[in-house]
Amino acid sequence: MEDIHKWFDRTYALRGVNFEIYKGEVVGLIGSNGAGKSTLIKILSGVFPPSKGRIFYHDEEIEIKTPKDAIDLGIETVHQDYSLVGERNVAQNIFLGRELVRSAGFIKVLDTQKMEEVASQKVRELGLNISSPTQEVRFLSGGERQGIAIARAMLFKATLVILDEPTTALSVKGCRQVLDFISQLKKNDIACIFIDHNIGRIFPLADRFVVMSHGQIIENVLREDTSVEEIEDLLVSC
Repeated sequence: MEDIHKWFDRTYALRGVNFEIYKGEVVGLIGSNGAGKSTLIKILSGVFPPSKGRIFYHDEEIEIKTPKDAIDLGIETVHQDYSLVGERNVAQNIFLGRELVRSAGFIKVLDTQKMEEVASQKVRELGLNISSPTQEVRFLSGGERQGIAIARAMLFKATLVILDEPTTALSVKGCRQVLDFISQLKKNDIACIFIDHNIGRIFPLADRFVVMSHGQIIENVLREDTSVEEIEDLLVSC
């Protein structure tokens, strides 16, 4: 992303932001409320376009006008509410909006068996303790729901996964699961942007930290060149 600006009427949300992320990299995106983090990821995920600036993907300039544009590029965003439907089961949620179909004579029908088989495989790969792909999501824990959302991103060949405050309201076990999922993304060469207020939680996993304040990036630093204390001090001084 190059020289990204975003304004709403007279409010400037982003000012000249330059941001990049590489294959398999985990970036901790940090800043207080109103710093511009959410605006930045909404531009990346196609919620709204930048007011000014350019976006490049593999050195080619692109436009991301809608969430579908982002998904087609391999950008998956896991929001705080996980974007899951509680009354639907695990398999239905993983394939939500991208259901598999098969031919049945002259018509196409949902390939429920195939979707359940694939969902079961993904659940096992992520080490989720879910007994069946037909289990309704509303009965799962917060950590398990987060796992389903990440499984969906991995299944559809995401190249970048954005995790927006993924550990909010999770138990200690749920937080540990989310960190394990991020490790899985990294092992699969999937880039990850992790937004969290808890620096200590993300510090061991992140390769790099980008700190935002008042719509601008004020620090872009490798993990080995900083510390939890330095980042926290920077946030306090903003």
